[in-house]
Amino acid sequence: MKTTIIKNIAIYSMSPEVGNIECGYLAYSGGKITAIGPGEPDISGDCEVIDAAQLYGPDATVYPGFIDGHTHLGLCEDSLTFEGDDVNECTDPCTAQLRAIDAINPLDRCFEEARAGGITCVAAGPGSANPIGGQFAAIKTVGRRIDDMIVVAPVAMKFALGENPKNVYHGKNQTPETRMATASIIREYLQKAKKYDEAWNKYHAALDKYNIELEKARQTGDDEPDEPAEPDFDAKSEALLPVIRGELPAHFHAHRADDIFTAVRIAREFGLRFTIVHCTDGASIADILAAEGVTAFTGPNLSDRSKPELRSLSFENPGILDRAGVLVGITTDHPVIPLQYLPLCAALAVRAGMDREAALRAITLYPAKILGIDHRVGSLEPGKDADFTIWQGDPLNVMSSPAAVWIDGEKV
Repeated sequence: MKTTIIKNIAIYSMSPEVGNIECGYLAYSGGKITAIGPGEPDISGDCEVIDAAQLYGPDATVYPGFIDGHTHLGLCEDSLTFEGDDVNECTDPCTAQLRAIDAINPLDRCFEEARAGGITCVAAGPGSANPIGGQFAAIKTVGRRIDDMIVVAPVAMKFALGENPKNVYHGKNQTPETRMATASIIREYLQKAKKYDEAWNKYHAALDKYNIELEKARQTGDDEPDEPAEPDFDAKSEALLPVIRGELPAHFHAHRADDIFTAVRIAREFGLRFTIVHCTDGASIADILAAEGVTAFTGPNLSDRSKPELRSLSFENPGILDRAGVLVGITTDHPVIPLQYLPLCAALAVRAGMDREAALRAITLYPAKILGIDHRVGSLEPGKDADFTIWQGDPLNVMSSPAAVWIDGEKV
């Protein structure tokens, strides 16, 4: 398989092991990074060599493809209203069985704009209308068929607290109209999933016993035992099984501090792996969140304070959380902020006091870690997907844009 080597380039790997390389090379083959290091590469065999200094200029740099860990890309299509809006199924407070991949349109032009901004991977899924919204998927930003773009699906289950479920169902004169009811609905369905899990475990145990007794009866000529009945299928509980088993993370939409703590409380009650999405009041409780081991996606910050729970909205938030020890990713919440402005959001966080390296990791390695896909993406290391961007300027400079973008080793 042919190897491509890019040499004479500054490398910002975002990997603690690889570090930053003032002048080095990156090799890839079969969609994976095969080697990375300082100085001149060992060129042998069937390979293509790209001299970045000659092609892109002496100041060219390479970064991992950027990642946004919370978007609605492809579910809320550009330039369309109801016809292309598949973000919220506002007919039932629990829609855990919904799958983002059944709604994402890869031909939405925002995918092209995302790639043009250096974003190569996102998590996309349903919105925050329902206390339990459905499954998110981690996908690449190139492709015509969603099945070919998936990194992990599902990658998370969406939950929502605060104003949004209240507002949606208040208008319908339906539960939940209060924060208490929202939390209660989440607990109810998580408890149902636990009971569903127990019922299936009992069924499988009974089935094992039945098979043993059946074999014995056939050998002895005794009456055959009655076969145990399967539990009734429940699509919502089935979708929540990996959540209550700790296999699938819960992503809690929460802005206000009290809602954030409700998410923590529910997660602790049920032993969930979880992340806080938005975490707008995070700066005021950063020390507590760090002590609790909470991870967070912050943003969208490049917007107005459109509702009461956004009154603490600020670009200082991600930096304060990071300095407190919270693993934090920066999000656009596309289409709230168009996805191509993810680097700009990171730059504004730096202007507001966030460490520059931390801000870059908040749109590369950290979201990959939070999503559990850092074995594939988020940094430049051998064995990871060949998703990277070459820049002729600082990616955190509003005047810069990628000179070239690769996804899975293909220049896109």
